[in-house]
Amino acid sequence: MSEPGRLDPELGRVLVIVPTYNERDNIESIIERIVGSVPDANVLIVDDGSPDGTGKIANELAASDARVHVLHRTTKAGLGAAYIAGFGWGLERDYDVLVEMDADGSHAPEQLPLLLGALSGADLVLGSRWVSGGTVVNWPKSRELISRSGNLYTRIALGISLRDATGGYRAYRRAVLEAIDYRDVASQGYCFQVDLAWRASRAGFRVVEVPITFADRERGESKMSGSIVREALWRVTQWGARHRADQVRRAFRRRAS
Repeated sequence: MSEPGRLDPELGRVLVIVPTYNERDNIESIIERIVGSVPDANVLIVDDGSPDGTGKIANELAASDARVHVLHRTTKAGLGAAYIAGFGWGLERDYDVLVEMDADGSHAPEQLPLLLGALSGADLVLGSRWVSGGTVVNWPKSRELISRSGNLYTRIALGISLRDATGGYRAYRRAVLEAIDYRDVASQGYCFQVDLAWRASRAGFRVVEVPITFADRERGESKMSGSIVREALWRVTQWGARHRADQVRRAFRRRAS
């Protein structure tokens, strides 16, 4: 057993990836909370050329703490692209566990030990708002309805049991990312998260959900948009149609053999 706040040595090296774009009001606090909650972890800030000076603050944090690293990108290419770059950076440097976490405080770093602890029986752990014990704070009912409905639609369309496949607080064992060809995931936002979870599930990896408290950001502007929601709906519909067609073809082949 590891000490409170200390990682289980069997997990190996942990990297928490935090994408940023115009998060100067949040980044210092969130990094302090991450290293305070899991002192043995390293953090990678992936900044997409924030014009508000987030990248400069990130550099200062890295200069003062060897556990903090920064990957600067020149343009705003989206959340999915930032995570893909972060995954590549971490895998090249032999990290064993890679964590996705938002920079706006909606994902509480204090819950990170819960996600990492669940890796003892899993390959991918999702922080879930919609399993028993999960909750959201400061969300309007309309946004909760969109999230719940989107996840229900995803379960039906793709035939998976995950309650919160759209959530972005999660921990991967490196073997998952190495196996699912994450580099060709072109989607963003909700859809990016669904795609990775579905790929992991189809590849036979153990995917589990643990309850989290998700709090809406208090400072800064949300990056979520209607276009991201529409993209998720369209792509999940396409994937679901192909998935059902594949099932039908396999059934016909079995009957013919």
